[in-house]
Amino acid sequence: MFNEPQTALILGGTGRTGSLVAKMLTERGLSARTASRHGSDVLFDWDDTTTHADALAGVDRVYLVTPIMRVTYADQVAAFLDLAEATGVRHVTYLSTYNGDKAPQEVDIAAVETGLAHRQAITHSILRPAWVMQNFSDEHLPVIDGAITVPTGGGTETFVDAADIAAVAVETLLHPDAHAGAQYAPTGPQALTVSEVADIIASVSGRPVSHHDIDRDTWINGAVAAGVVPADYAVMLRWLTGAIVSGNGSTPNDDIEKVIGRPPTTFRDFAQRNVHAWNAPAEG
Repeated sequence: MFNEPQTALILGGTGRTGSLVAKMLTERGLSARTASRHGSDVLFDWDDTTTHADALAGVDRVYLVTPIMRVTYADQVAAFLDLAEATGVRHVTYLSTYNGDKAPQEVDIAAVETGLAHRQAITHSILRPAWVMQNFSDEHLPVIDGAITVPTGGGTETFVDAADIAAVAVETLLHPDAHAGAQYAPTGPQALTVSEVADIIASVSGRPVSHHDIDRDTWINGAVAAGVVPADYAVMLRWLTGAIVSGNGSTPNDDIEKVIGRPPTTFRDFAQRNVHAWNAPAEG
């Protein structure tokens, strides 16, 4: 089916995994076209369907990143995939979420997974990664006034490097037939509390860092009130944090090593590689 590789379309092409997927694919000899609203090879806007056909021209595989900061998008994705099928796409690798098949009904993560599985002309691979380590080095869970503020109830998560997620995605895009129907859950090698993450950041940066395990409702309501997330996204935050609080956060597995042939990155290695993120002037 894929004897003559063409071009992979990378949605979210400037994002944490998308930019890495594009770079790695190019290094491996497959043409990669990044697509997003700003800064990519082509303009792509989920809400402007006139941008979809140009993005898909000459493409035979897609790295699918759904609209961010919203919970309802299954119909938009289905329409895009209809067009993708019609224009020659034969494989889709979907960036889902850990336990995405068990997401709340109000969130369209599982609906997209199901929709992909029902398509006959397109093979697919599903990636359900744990929380990414980059959350701690960017604006998602920054160190502010010496603390990382997020509700976890002392629970653990196997934080995973976005580069490892991208490496798994690359294999599925380079060898779609070998990964058709695959469901991978990329995780880090260790289940860590956020307090343990804070200790590692402190040890590599030389800065005191602690975990402020805030009340979950206070944190979610504050994010909505501050305009950080839209009000309907609260259900997503409640689900994601609730898994950790209840002790049902992600657990280590061998999916990364099984697909790319090496163990996943440890949080300490990630922190040492990104120490500059915490050595910048403190916010607060």
